[in-house]
Amino acid sequence: MAAPESYRPFRWPLWVALAAVLAAGYGGWRYFGAAEVADAAVNRQGTRQITPPPVPVTVAAVERADFPVYLYGLGTVQPLKTVTVRSQVDGQITKVEFKQGRMVKEGDVLVQVDPRPYQAALDQALSKKAQDEANLKNAKLNLERYSTLALKDYASKQQVDTQQAMVDQLTAQVAGDQAAIENAQVQLGYTTIKAPITGRAGFRLVDLGNIVRSSDASGIVTIVQLQPITVVFTAPEEQVVEINKALQAGNVPVKALSSDGLKVLAQGRLIWSNNEIDQASGTISLKAVFENQDNALWPGLSVATRLLVETLKQAVVVPDEAVQRGPDGLYAFVVGDDNKAHVQPIKVSQSGDGSSVVTKGLAPGQRVVVAGQYRLVDGSRVQPSEASAAADADTAPKVP
Repeated sequence: MAAPESYRPFRWPLWVALAAVLAAGYGGWRYFGAAEVADAAVNRQGTRQITPPPVPVTVAAVERADFPVYLYGLGTVQPLKTVTVRSQVDGQITKVEFKQGRMVKEGDVLVQVDPRPYQAALDQALSKKAQDEANLKNAKLNLERYSTLALKDYASKQQVDTQQAMVDQLTAQVAGDQAAIENAQVQLGYTTIKAPITGRAGFRLVDLGNIVRSSDASGIVTIVQLQPITVVFTAPEEQVVEINKALQAGNVPVKALSSDGLKVLAQGRLIWSNNEIDQASGTISLKAVFENQDNALWPGLSVATRLLVETLKQAVVVPDEAVQRGPDGLYAFVVGDDNKAHVQPIKVSQSGDGSSVVTKGLAPGQRVVVAGQYRLVDGSRVQPSEASAAADADTAPKVP
């Protein structure tokens, strides 16, 4: 009975040690298992970052279309005619028939100068002519008498010649009287000052009761013709050949726009190019005429001009936004059927109105990126949307 009792204390520590070993093994398995799971998650996250998502871009189709070639410039509106109305006689203004800033028609009475002195001069010339005509009539009768008497030797040849000279002198005097009458009539007509052209009257420079003289430099009023009206503008000297060629071909359309180039004011045609180039500026002066029925063009107004010199038939055209500039020249991002964007070098000959003419590098039907290029490199995967659809989405009303 003594032996079993001495053995029991020895087995109890063994079981305790075995339990500790098992607990340590379980804890190690949990720790390293969790680490492996974390490493796997990190590896999966890294794998997702290696393959980036497609880049959203806006694309447009390369098209074939007629492309107008414009020359842009700056110009000034000038009246086709400008007349400063002045008095051709001296006198006092008794009537003013026009209103400042209003339209006047050719032949409308503007101002009346006191006609009485000139009417008196006309009456005097008329009476002088009547007197001389009476004297001429009497001289002709005496000439007939002397001629009859000379045939019967009752009058000498000298008397006949003297009387003939008297008739000739009075005939010339009557002719002079007629000239004086016509001059007086003209002077009298000048007292009624009429509009020489149809146009808009400016500020009145004299008032009722003022004395005007034919030597006055300021005049009475200035009238400018507004319909039609002209625009004088310039073009680079390098374009002279194209401009002259267009003029020889026929009508050359010109558009006048607001100074910021955003609004078309009028449409006209080129009528004249200067006969020499300005050496100081290297430009040539041009003049275009506009009907200006709505008076959108006003004398002195600064405008932008757009001159159509040529139309390229069935050219390859892309939006300007598709054309990019790099260290090696111009290029565009072309999106293929696999929705990958590739860099395509191109050559552009003309640009204007938001489009460019591509002479090399693109073909009709291809898709080019017009928005979102800053995130692209050669071979980038893209998520394309059509330019027209994107524009419609931007302009669609927002639903609250």
